[in-house]
Amino acid sequence: MMHALYNLLIHLLTPVFLLRLLWRSRRNPAYRQRWGERLGYPGPPPDGRAHLWVHAVSVGEVVAAAPLIHAWRERHPEQPVLVTTTTPTGADEVMRRLGSEVIHRYLPFDLPGAVGRFLKRMPVDRLLVMETELWPNLYRACHAHGIPILLVNARLSPRSFRGYRRLRPLVQRTLGWLDGVAARGQEDAERFVALGALPDRVRVTGNIKYDLTLPASLSNQARALRDTVGPRPVWIAASTHPGEDEQVLKAHALVRQALPDALLILVPRHPERFENVSRLCREAGWEPARRSRGQLPDGTQAVWLGDSMGELLMLYGVADVAFVGGSLVPTGGHNPLEPAAHGVPVVTGPEVFNFTEVFAALSGAGGVCQVEDADALGQAVVRLLDSGKGRDALSAAATRVLESNRGAVARVLNWAEAMAPRPI
Repeated sequence: MMHALYNLLIHLLTPVFLLRLLWRSRRNPAYRQRWGERLGYPGPPPDGRAHLWVHAVSVGEVVAAAPLIHAWRERHPEQPVLVTTTTPTGADEVMRRLGSEVIHRYLPFDLPGAVGRFLKRMPVDRLLVMETELWPNLYRACHAHGIPILLVNARLSPRSFRGYRRLRPLVQRTLGWLDGVAARGQEDAERFVALGALPDRVRVTGNIKYDLTLPASLSNQARALRDTVGPRPVWIAASTHPGEDEQVLKAHALVRQALPDALLILVPRHPERFENVSRLCREAGWEPARRSRGQLPDGTQAVWLGDSMGELLMLYGVADVAFVGGSLVPTGGHNPLEPAAHGVPVVTGPEVFNFTEVFAALSGAGGVCQVEDADALGQAVVRLLDSGKGRDALSAAATRVLESNRGAVARVLNWAEAMAPRPI
């Protein structure tokens, strides 16, 4: 009954989904392209069956999935790999990180017909879904086609758990079609079991984001850019959200009072917000240099707007201190391991429920500085920019956490290899 109601609702909402894509295409034309894929018409099939299908919703999931896909390709270089995303920014990230190594398509809407057409035209052996994406019709169709499904880096925050629990009959049935849940941590595993996942199919494999490695070319690019910027103090505010940019700019005013030549690299989370954030910078009294236009900040400019796509990981390496956004507003925070991999000390706000275990590990080791508001952010940044020893202590602690938690990619990969397609 619940599944029938779900199907009725998603059919009714499909025109709304399409209108939303059209609305978002005002700022990003890619949203009105390749609609056939979203309706289950993925175009020409690959040469040969895709032995691995990875679904990564958007940029963050693609970044997390990239080490896993690279490792699979090293083990199975002859096997085609299919990667699906939901957003154009995710698609762009696939092209940047994986290029011709993989086949990219958009995931179809979770309509029975669309999913069925997609699977008929894109034959695959196994599906790995990054993090927490529960699609009843997709999972049901894969199960019917004998395609094993593994939920990878599976996380379930207390808030998400409470939401899913209201739909427990549908969620339990959907989880029953999974062949495995590779949970990030023990609490995530317990929540999945409480929602109805079969206990013998749930394992704690760790967070694959700890397996992040920086390509030498990226590190070299960051160093060259830092040399161009010069010896001035530099901090970055990354993946900021609405309501947070204003707080960051207020904090930067405090930083500039103490360190008049300090530079802020401000990187909003979503590209459609770039123009608005540029306006906020001007309203704060600073004309930003814009990365998308190839501009470098001169000695008088206080803000460098990181309004290019796919460069955040590199830009972390240009900074002396990193504030990880989505944490001064109730968004849940973003990945602090990316600046930590550069050896850049991490500052965060209190809202980090998307990365609870990672921040807990960093906090327990003394590898992160948490602040409550804009004033505290400015003070923390000044303190760290002023103290090389303070920066070194934070970054060294974070590096120890990063190194001691590696290995999840290998565990997930071994599990995925063992999942053979079932006879129909």
